[in-house]
Parts: sequence; C-alpha cells; structure tokens
Amino acid sequence: MPISHLNDLSIHYQESGNGQVLVILHGLGNNSQSWKHQLSQLSEYYRVIVWDAPGYGGSSDLKEEFHEFSQFANVLKEFLDSLGLEFINLLGHSMGSAIAIDFTSRFPQMVNSLIISDATRGAAGLTKEDNEQKLQNRLNSIDHLEPSELARKRVKALLSPNASTEVIKEAERIMSQVRPSGYRSVSYSLSNLNQMEILSSISVPTLVMCGELDQVTPVSESQIFHELIPNSEFAIVPNTGHLCYQEDPKLFNQFVVDFLKKQPNGQ
Repeated sequence: MPISHLNDLSIHYQESGNGQVLVILHGLGNNSQSWKHQLSQLSEYYRVIVWDAPGYGGSSDLKEEFHEFSQFANVLKEFLDSLGLEFINLLGHSMGSAIAIDFTSRFPQMVNSLIISDATRGAAGLTKEDNEQKLQNRLNSIDHLEPSELARKRVKALLSPNASTEVIKEAERIMSQVRPSGYRSVSYSLSNLNQMEILSSISVPTLVMCGELDQVTPVSESQIFHELIPNSEFAIVPNTGHLCYQEDPKLFNQFVVDFLKKQPNGQ
C-alpha cells in the first residue's frame, strides 16, 4: 500500500483509476478500508485517492493530539502537495466533511468541486452542556473500552435498520481498528467545531448528501449546510443511515458521478 512521508507524519492511502482526481476523507470511526466500493466503482471514471487520516489505519500516530480540524486540513494540504496534486475534487464524510470544508475555504484554488456526506456541525449544533458530554463520552470510550467493544456499541447507531449482516460486520471490523491518537484528536476537534460563518464563503460547486435514516447527523442537519452553501445541490440516499456510502454504494456512487460530470472539469 502506498505511503506518503511528510515532515512529521506518514500518510497511508489507497488509489485506483485514472483521470480527474477525487480525494475521499473518512469519518471518526472509519479509515480508507470503508471506501472499497468507491475505489472499485468510481475508479472507472476518476483517479480515486482515499487517505487514512493521521492516527488512523496505516497512517502514523500524531506526536501531539490535534484539537482543530484546520490541523487535519493542513496535513491534507501537505499530503496533496507530496503527490503533486494541484487541482482535485474533494469528498468528505461526517468528520471528513469538516476537514473538507476547512480545506476548501482556505485553498479554493485547489478544489474543482466539493461533496460533503452526512456532514456534522459539531459544537455549533449542540448546547455547551451536550457538547461537553459528547466529548467526555468519546474520550471515555476510546480510553476505557477495547476497540472491538467500542465498535459493537457504536456501529448500530451508524447504520439503518435495513443494513445487512455483511455491512454490519464490515463496519464493526473497520471501527475495531480505531486508535486513541486519531479518535481523541477528532473528538477534541468536534468539540471545538463551528464552521457556520464560513459556509457562505464556499464558492466551488458543492453536493450535500445524507442517508435518509441517519440518526447521527440527520437530514435536517444536512439541509442546514445546503441552505448556507451558495448554489449547492442536495441528495438523499433512501433507506440508509449515517454510513450511507457503505449501505447503498451503488446509488451513492451514482450521485457522485452525476454531480461530477456536470462540472467543467469533471469529465
């Protein structure tokens, strides 16, 4: 598997296909392995690159924990530079959407189009008390539970009641690989997240997607992003939960392809 050696980190990634570049950023409990259906299917049209965020998958742990998604976005910039990529399409899921939004707002010249799936407002969508409780729950889980136990407890909420046994087992397998370095860093970053003021400045074509039955970041949350990001499009993946791209990869991928094909450099 390819690894990009940065100044302070080694970033593992998976890559497939040729043509326009689509970079995919995973969520809190996942890594690049969860995007296997996107790697295999979208690579028919694009050069698909899925990273393991710092502290996840095959990427190295952080020397010091991150507390802001801008720090993850800075690593993403260094990672893309290391691959010689100057112009990309960017897809972020859940916490990956927060990284993607931060990156796009600061480096719009590098982003041809943006796709955010099951996006999170983090602290901006919670009371101060609820935000602090969520942070403590996440930290307690990663500090005191075996990763496999954390996965069993968490995965049910990430999927719809329609999810197959195969999808459930795969989601648990992947989440069982979480490590404190990445999970704690994302937990702190979520507790500090408030991107509400920068959403209106996103000028690139944007697709907002969400699983219809998402319990973690419901459709109503994604609608807020759609309303605040100028000229964005909105798509719902029916009968799926937070991990809609794993539950119905065929329709998810079709939404992605249809959107990217409409962009000036999306062919």
